[in-house]
Amino acid sequence: MSAFAAIAEQRSFSKAATQLGVGRSTLSQNVRALEERLGIRLLNRTTRSVSLTEAGARLLARVQPSLFALKAAADELADYRLNPTGLLRLVVQPPVGTFLIEPILARFMREYPGIQLDVAVVKMPADIVKEGFDAGIRLGEQIDHDMITMRVVGEVRFLVVASPDYLKNRPRPKTPRDLRHHECIRNRLPNGAIFGWDFEKNGRSLRASVEGRLIVNDIELSLRAVRDGLGLAYLLHDYIAADLKAGRLVPLLTEWSPRLSGFFLYHPSRRQVSGPLQALISFLKAEAVRRGVSPATPPSMGVYPSHRLVGRSRK
Repeated sequence: MSAFAAIAEQRSFSKAATQLGVGRSTLSQNVRALEERLGIRLLNRTTRSVSLTEAGARLLARVQPSLFALKAAADELADYRLNPTGLLRLVVQPPVGTFLIEPILARFMREYPGIQLDVAVVKMPADIVKEGFDAGIRLGEQIDHDMITMRVVGEVRFLVVASPDYLKNRPRPKTPRDLRHHECIRNRLPNGAIFGWDFEKNGRSLRASVEGRLIVNDIELSLRAVRDGLGLAYLLHDYIAADLKAGRLVPLLTEWSPRLSGFFLYHPSRRQVSGPLQALISFLKAEAVRRGVSPATPPSMGVYPSHRLVGRSRK
């Protein structure tokens, strides 16, 4: 129909072909196929001119408004792609809210004024599809295999830390087994399990048996407690980087520090990517390049000691 309308408007096959960006022979074949399908001649052709038959004129009058409407719809979608609008629901783990979302939130919202962003910070996100989220960001080891992923925060590691005051009258642990002689501030996961203190060195993994009088389910409370000298804490390096730099906390057992693949954006399918989600993907991809983060695929569950991430105890 588009080919027919273009020829009818231009009264020329060659001009219509130029307008549509196709070959003249292709255009001729399309119109011939349309006439055969309708069973009626639409165009009178000579070597010098092209004119509409009466049936062709009647068809053009009927289809032209629809073609204009289709073009307007396509133009609107192109504008939506360039200037996406609508709601984007995102679920992230607490570290992501602190290390990634907070620093870039203002820039993203300014760059995409038509997007309404709904961010839920959840320690252990469940099924994003079932809960109505467009995408999530979490540790790579925790993402299901059927998700599309893109790394947004590079490799992360856990550290045992203590305040200088706590260490004044106590020996520093030399191996993870020495932790049994210390007060350890432990964290409780949403499923009720206590977050395990796991270590790695020279390919060897070890879960330390730790005890302590304080158990919390909030990272900020853990940070306050370790700063106040109530015991040792086992935390992501990014949470405590400023305290380490300022000397408020001291790193311990650094050679045993376990590393994980990092945080990844994930969503169900490339074919279901909305305009707002595509905008976020492009924005985070540019941000990752700026920070030198590789967009590698996360490891499969079990490659890393992921039991510590979900609260399962080692048998």
